[in-house]
Amino acid sequence: MSFLRSIKDRFCPPARSTATTAKERLQIVISNERLKRDQIDFLPNLQMDLVNVIAKYFNVDLDQIKEQIKVDLESNNGQSVLELNITLPDASLDEL
Repeated sequence: MSFLRSIKDRFCPPARSTATTAKERLQIVISNERLKRDQIDFLPNLQMDLVNVIAKYFNVDLDQIKEQIKVDLESNNGQSVLELNITLPDASLDEL
């Protein structure tokens, strides 16, 4: 009898409870949400870095340029796209 039981256990693993399955699925969802949140946390720092770089090369009002820099991160089909929209102040090439 133990021989048959060992064969059965090897090829037919015991059924998992629905609670275990639900717990594993919830852990996956939570880890994905944490990854998304961690990616978004760096965006304000990136925006400030861009403000500082632009201020280095252009004579700008820092408060005004902050409003003219938009940083967005989109995820689609497993790929992330970082979108930057920056409106630079009017400057002629002679000023650069």
